[in-house]
Amino acid sequence: MLVALVVLTIGILGVAVLFTEGLRFNRTSMLRTTAVALAADMAERIRANQEATGYAGTGPGADADCGIAGNCTPDQIAAEDWFLWRQEINSHLPTGSSAKIDRRLAGPDDRMHRFDIVLSWPEVGSQEPVSYTLSVQL
Repeated sequence: MLVALVVLTIGILGVAVLFTEGLRFNRTSMLRTTAVALAADMAERIRANQEATGYAGTGPGADADCGIAGNCTPDQIAAEDWFLWRQEINSHLPTGSSAKIDRRLAGPDDRMHRFDIVLSWPEVGSQEPVSYTLSVQL
């Protein structure tokens, strides 16, 4: 009887560990999916406003209140995009998350640029933050 109880206890502990690991991996995949969606959102904002030079950097931007009928310059729209994007990052990724956009020339002339959109966030049980990078060439 005592042996059966020990075997049962070890089995239950194994199931508990598997359940805990499953929850952790589920959280990790959810955060990665969110980061992919947020990076794609900013990539589309950059594509829609290619004349702006204000996307590079770490934000945080400003609420220019451009709205649908607003008469904003491309750089004001970029600042507002950063502001709104930063709000989305703060509400969907863990505290301590960071975002930056690097802009480089991608061709021999000044017309083609490459944007690297980088999102980083702390992961439970990891010393190093997890990051996702999306590269967009325009």
